[in-house]
Amino acid sequence: MRKILLIYTGGTIGMISNAQSGALESLDFAHLNAHIPELNRFDLEIEVKSFDTPLDSSEINPLHWKVIASWITEAYDAFDGFVILHGTDTMSYTGSALSYMLQGLRKPVILTGSQLPIGIIRTDGKENIITAIEMAAAHNENGEAILQEVAIYFESSLFRANRSSKISAHQFRAFATPNYPLLAMAGVQIEWYKENLFRTPLLELQSVFELDKRVLFWQLFPGMPIDLYAKSLEFPQVQILILETFGVGNAFSEPAFQALLQEFITKGGLILNITQCQSGAVQQGAYQTSTFFEKIGVISGADLTAEAALTKAMYALANLPQQQRAAFLKSNIVGELSVG
Repeated sequence: MRKILLIYTGGTIGMISNAQSGALESLDFAHLNAHIPELNRFDLEIEVKSFDTPLDSSEINPLHWKVIASWITEAYDAFDGFVILHGTDTMSYTGSALSYMLQGLRKPVILTGSQLPIGIIRTDGKENIITAIEMAAAHNENGEAILQEVAIYFESSLFRANRSSKISAHQFRAFATPNYPLLAMAGVQIEWYKENLFRTPLLELQSVFELDKRVLFWQLFPGMPIDLYAKSLEFPQVQILILETFGVGNAFSEPAFQALLQEFITKGGLILNITQCQSGAVQQGAYQTSTFFEKIGVISGADLTAEAALTKAMYALANLPQQQRAAFLKSNIVGELSVG
């Protein structure tokens, strides 16, 4: 019998309405279990591990990512797959972080949740949990897990976690991976798109739990007051600046802005350029407005999502020497980046 570890962190999926205020409040996992008796019909052994206090995903931070990664690492040999119940707002951040922290995976780690609480009749949570568990247990004729990476399952679709972003606050189809195809689709049957699945070159799981938060994130906008932003860009307090730029990596050519970036890099900081667009990739130098980035050594983030870029930067700062970080940021490590 295959074994699945279900990790409950909180989120909408485990909430009900407060009878007095009407506000949504977290309950313990027993609430979920009572509403999904179908779990008992699986020919699986399902164990549950829960946060002591269920959290709205807005409260999730790198310390919680460390807890989740350590739980999976400790249980890795004893279980065939892992399903994480998580709030939707920061699910892509958690999934991206775990993909770097758990390199060498040969077992599935699937995050899922819901847009409606499990206690509501029309909830999407019930199907999401059931199918995520079924996918986590799926194996081929050789007994190997079909999925061997960190993924998100939501509304019939399985996405690579570090390619995903939340795209809707009110529709059941809440996630998308605009720059990467689906890993699987759940209809009457589960259809696996095996050509899209990631396979690690590593021989065993290499878990890393530390992340460094000395990362600054700027989304450029017309009329951006550079003097106000300059006060926050102090090296070494900030080690990596992520710029979310226009189109294929373009920015305004204001001298004060360019001087600020040049000074930051000269002092030893790194700048990673990603696009504000939902799909497409940075192509530094394609337009005159991005040639300056090429000249001073800004790193092209190609088609990294904001979530993948941020967590990758945190990982690089905590676990790599300074001279290796730039190469790491522009390399495809766990399927997060299109190359070539």
